[in-house]
Amino acid sequence: MKALIVDDDLINRKFLKAMLMGICEVDLAKSGYEAIDLVKASIEEAATYDVIFLDIMMPDLDGIETLQEIRNHEVKKGIPFEKGAKIVMVTALADKENVLSAFSKGCEYYLVKPIQQGKMFDLLKEMGFGPIETESW
Repeated sequence: MKALIVDDDLINRKFLKAMLMGICEVDLAKSGYEAIDLVKASIEEAATYDVIFLDIMMPDLDGIETLQEIRNHEVKKGIPFEKGAKIVMVTALADKENVLSAFSKGCEYYLVKPIQQGKMFDLLKEMGFGPIETESW
């Protein structure tokens, strides 16, 4: 499994990466623009991401805009929705408006910070990336 973590906060990126260590290959992006570049490169190299963890609140290009750009690029490259990356919005924003906006733009899952390891692993299993065998922190 190959994952991309997109968050403007270094601590959040490191925390999520530590949670996924030993489970999958992880790339990190600190902005929406960087994430889009990484996604485009992965598609060109036929090494696409299986899952993208995307923060909503980021400067310049927020997570919803980034999500939309990623989905638009997948469509442009002929990747059907069901074959594209699974996108998980990771945010402190749990209000109805943000949740509905994220799902309407093409995310499949939504995790509210602070993220618990058990919830993360349950979500990965739900996505079909299981069984996940890891030691507890």
